[in-house]
Amino acid sequence: MSSSSRQRALGGGGQHVLDYLKRMQAENPAFFYAIQGDNDHSAGNIFWADATSRMNYSHFGDTVRFDTTYRTNRYRAPFATFTGLNHHGQPVLFGCALLLNESDASFIWLLQTWLHAMSGRSPVSITTDPDRLIQMAVVEVLPQTRHRFCKWSIFKETQEKLAHIYQTHPTFEIEFKKCINEAEIVDEFDSCWESLLDKYYLMDNEWLQSMYNARHQWVPVYMRDTFFGELSTTEGSDSINSFFDGYVNAATTIQLLIKQYEKAVASWHEKELKADSDTINTMPVLKTPSPMEKQAANLYTRRIFMKFQEELVETLANPATKIEDSGMITAFRVAKFGEEHRAHTVRFNAFEMKANCSCQMFEFSGIICRHILSVFRAKNVLTLPSQYLLKRWTRNAKSGGAVDECVPELPSNSRVSLTVRYNNLRQEAIKFVEEGAKSIHIYNVAVDALQEATKKVAAAKKQNSGGTQGSSLANGDNREMHTGEENRTMPFQSAVSFHPISSPLKFL
Repeated sequence: MSSSSRQRALGGGGQHVLDYLKRMQAENPAFFYAIQGDNDHSAGNIFWADATSRMNYSHFGDTVRFDTTYRTNRYRAPFATFTGLNHHGQPVLFGCALLLNESDASFIWLLQTWLHAMSGRSPVSITTDPDRLIQMAVVEVLPQTRHRFCKWSIFKETQEKLAHIYQTHPTFEIEFKKCINEAEIVDEFDSCWESLLDKYYLMDNEWLQSMYNARHQWVPVYMRDTFFGELSTTEGSDSINSFFDGYVNAATTIQLLIKQYEKAVASWHEKELKADSDTINTMPVLKTPSPMEKQAANLYTRRIFMKFQEELVETLANPATKIEDSGMITAFRVAKFGEEHRAHTVRFNAFEMKANCSCQMFEFSGIICRHILSVFRAKNVLTLPSQYLLKRWTRNAKSGGAVDECVPELPSNSRVSLTVRYNNLRQEAIKFVEEGAKSIHIYNVAVDALQEATKKVAAAKKQNSGGTQGSSLANGDNREMHTGEENRTMPFQSAVSFHPISSPLKFL
């Protein structure tokens, strides 16, 4: 759909969204939105991120998924989203946009605006649809971020481009996906790819040749040195954005979008609370007598622990054999019984208690692999060294955090401090709730304390009714930013350090 026809089809939808955003920001100055486009803003591009999205980014902004499904699936609402993964491996929202007036500069504006709202800190990695305009925008706005194309989009397009092969050779799709998802080393992928093309007489196919040329941006074996937060080899082969699945689809109008957006946000908030509760209130069944397993059960969220436990149990079938010892570094060969041809090499530094595996699972997912765990077993390392406990996967992923550790004291009349105060109070409230729910006695004490605090806050409001509220406008070239902050980059601390094309490892 062209920009002009899209705008005609949208009617007053853009204004409907804009009215909602103004109302939301009036209620909470940490709510951010920005507009690019025409003078009356009714058909201009719109971006927004609520306070929770911005706080979530401070904890989980290491890897981002930018979804523009509307461009290929003929959505009525040109709805783009930024999402990530929380400490339970659930989708978490980092912002939304309506691209009502798409142009070559739209994606650059959108990425710049989103980055501004996220305190100016780039993610380690970003996954997008394989689109030339988006690729150019990422290179310009996020030059240090590792850019990956969504496998699901590539598989979908391959099915369209090779429809005749898929119809006449039902086994091709299975073999193609296996080649992409299961190759553990580059040579294995290259050999498998060549065999596949040779078997189905596709050596001269232009589409597959172009996909092979771009392999460093979508084939997992080439991306494993960078954190993407995926917990399995098949993850990511589904649709890039699961946050709004079941809520927003091709038939969703802009008038209906906000209602569906709020439903999705509420639903995922509820799912996160349930996952938090399950983690806090249930102890998983331990499968080994290992102190390491018990340690992990107490530190990780439930889903992450299950993934770790799977790797730990697999060490029983993956013995480590010493192949080289240079004093400081000892090299081990680790292979599953019967699969010696798929062995991995682990290099272990006993002095620093560090190990690196050729499978690079830890770098890619932030969870330690069975191969390193086998070496730990052989070397009598009984508990997980702290450098292998990535904070973003723990039950305390949101403790501490960006605001209360990093933000300096600000003048009481600074608009930036509105956001700081909001986020500080929110963090303290979360801690209060977590502690207060642990027993009936503590719960009763907490309720009494809240009621007393409510009275004190009400009394303070009567004494000082002229509190700072409102929003400021930061006018730039062809854009307006509406936010409760001035144009200032706030300090940022995530559960990871940010380094280009490297493992984002900050630990407990």
